[in-house]
Amino acid sequence: MIKSIQQFQAKGVKNLEKVFIDYSADMTKIAEMVYGVKNEVIKLGLEMIVEELETYDEYLCKHKNVRPEWYIVRKDTTTLLTSLGSITYQKTLFKNKVTGKSEYLLDRVMGIEKHARMTEDAEAELLKEAVQTSYQKGGISACISDEFVSKETVKNKIHALEFPKNNEVLKEKKVVDYLYIDADEDHVSLQFHEKKGDLVKLENNRKDNCAIAKLVYIYEGIEKEAPESKRHKLVNPYYFCRGCEEDGNQKFWDEIFTFMDNHYDLDKVKRIYLNADGGAWIKAGKNRIAGITYVLDEFHLEKYLTKLTSHMKDTREDAKKELVHAIRYEKKSDFEAIVERLKGCLKSETGIKRIETSKDYILSNWTAARLRLNRKEGVIGCSAEGHVSHVLSSRMSSRPLGWSVVGMGKMAELRAYQYNNGDMLELVRYQKTLLPKAAGCEEVVSSCAELLLQESKHKQKLGVYANTKMYSIPYPQIRKIANFKGHIYGL
Repeated sequence: MIKSIQQFQAKGVKNLEKVFIDYSADMTKIAEMVYGVKNEVIKLGLEMIVEELETYDEYLCKHKNVRPEWYIVRKDTTTLLTSLGSITYQKTLFKNKVTGKSEYLLDRVMGIEKHARMTEDAEAELLKEAVQTSYQKGGISACISDEFVSKETVKNKIHALEFPKNNEVLKEKKVVDYLYIDADEDHVSLQFHEKKGDLVKLENNRKDNCAIAKLVYIYEGIEKEAPESKRHKLVNPYYFCRGCEEDGNQKFWDEIFTFMDNHYDLDKVKRIYLNADGGAWIKAGKNRIAGITYVLDEFHLEKYLTKLTSHMKDTREDAKKELVHAIRYEKKSDFEAIVERLKGCLKSETGIKRIETSKDYILSNWTAARLRLNRKEGVIGCSAEGHVSHVLSSRMSSRPLGWSVVGMGKMAELRAYQYNNGDMLELVRYQKTLLPKAAGCEEVVSSCAELLLQESKHKQKLGVYANTKMYSIPYPQIRKIANFKGHIYGL
């Protein structure tokens, strides 16, 4: 690091001086000044990172006691993409005398996987953009320089993602009177089901390329965004998203129930309301969680009431009021009698089919529709349609996009992770915890206890002083080497 700073003092400062002199000649060009400063600062930062990594590699080479049974083979040059730009540095290949295994010990200490081409921060920046816009823009945003990652690489990174489960159990679980679950799905276009070219054409000459991405979110109610505001927001929402895998529906709802049970005292909740449109996967979830009261959402209820009355023209509102009254207070037979009268005003088969479909939908969700219209015992409005638009559709279906089944599922989960305020850097690091430990990882040092004993013979306290004073600035360098030795020893 000291060498980089010295070089910057010799050359970088002069470059900065030139930037400011040029700006003073034409003070309207503030952008050029900012760009000039940025480029010099980024260049300095990259040089400092390179020097720092090579310093640690040199330490491993010089101190055999931290790498017993490993000997030097050669030095190689490697390149990594960081969020600042690319760094090219030298690292040493070591070989184990016992196992014959070769490895770059610096990579192990740094936690860099074999054949890795970018650092964690670059991957995190990539995900931040890809979850919002596109794979291509995600690759461009991985680094602030002109370098970029291909959209194919971005796709592979996202397809390989695994997401941590929120299994935290609160010491003091929340006590609420009512708990709400809203559920809906987004209809996403696929490029293929299992392999390219396997889409078939349906009777209407359209391809069977539609799949659903599921959205479920839990919240404690609604409140005003501000005391004088007319807008409302959800209270403590938490989002769950999945692809359309049929075998995963039970696990999906079990995960939702586990979250509820870990965070809320369910014995003290008066009612748990499920606001939804009555889809098969949602009703299956209702059966997985005991004590849920299903309420039909306003959007679909209004949609099918409109379909039942749209042909009535001037008397449409009166007919709708009659249907609403029947759902609220009367029997199914009374509702069916009204529908039959409305159907008698139609002659086309298409219109009659529309009436029958709408009638069957409301009858199959009769109790849920009645609860929605009566709005008693804590029933509140459903915002599922709006949330599907914001959480899923805005990234996955509002523009003409084609997904794979895997890509759709991973992006849906990534959107939920983002809306739950998940940290993308932590998500990148979580992937490493799932990797199996490489064979021979315990061989960097023969024994922590032995090494600590060796160090204590030379120094009274491990890590207080380094074996070799590498720079003229004592404390920071001593601290760094002590920390580095701690990483090697597994402390």
